[in-house]
Amino acid sequence: MAGCLEGKVAIITGASSGIGMECARVFSAQGASVVLAARSADKLKDLEEELHGQPVLTVVTDVTVESDCKHLVEETISRFGRIDILVNNAGLSMRALFKDLDLSVMKRLMDVNFWGCVYCTRYALPWLLESKGSVVGVTSIAGFKGLPARTGYSASKFAMNGFLDTLRTEHLYDGLHVMTFAPGFTASNVRIAALTADGTPQGATPRAEEKMMTAREVALAMLKGIRKRKNFVILTSLGKATVWLSKFFPRLVSRLEYRVMAKEPDSPLSGAKQ
Repeated sequence: MAGCLEGKVAIITGASSGIGMECARVFSAQGASVVLAARSADKLKDLEEELHGQPVLTVVTDVTVESDCKHLVEETISRFGRIDILVNNAGLSMRALFKDLDLSVMKRLMDVNFWGCVYCTRYALPWLLESKGSVVGVTSIAGFKGLPARTGYSASKFAMNGFLDTLRTEHLYDGLHVMTFAPGFTASNVRIAALTADGTPQGATPRAEEKMMTAREVALAMLKGIRKRKNFVILTSLGKATVWLSKFFPRLVSRLEYRVMAKEPDSPLSGAKQ
């Protein structure tokens, strides 16, 4: 697999931490020129200095701003002249019951998780069609089965899944690869940055991060999926079981989800049947 991305150009959003950062490291190690996109200029600069083996471009980008996404693509083409992989990884989570939720939180999640994917894909698409490249959407198991106390997150990921599925069908015969990529629970800062009912970050993770998949394991699985041009990649046995069982036993899965999420420290769910 060494050097399997030699000569390729990959844009990675949300590259300043977690899965995005590890994708940058893995793709660069495989020979790709990587374009790092995120809001934090300092974190991007640190990663750029680390990835000295292959060409790197950093573009400060807020994916909720359409003009930023257009600028990201324009800068990539200006520097490299092509795009082979777009990883729509920038994401935001939440933890609150819908009845308590300020609707601005849901809008924020839709802007980051859904519209960020749409904007970047729209402007990169002509170049990806030219290279017969890959569009990757980093979604979630919550995009296949609604997760309690994560209404905005699940809604945004369901929307992303529908967008990617339709895009895949529209380009079924012209060589575009569209991969819906669901990592499952991954050790990262996503739960620390997750928004609460009033829109403030919760500041701590309610789950045992050390028991989850590492971001590097996720990045390697994504690389494998891109190489094999898979339509769907669902990671972890729990994730696969949830998606499969929810098709046939949706009420059972809903009850199990409720019980599991109710056991989280300070869970917004109350009265869960243990």
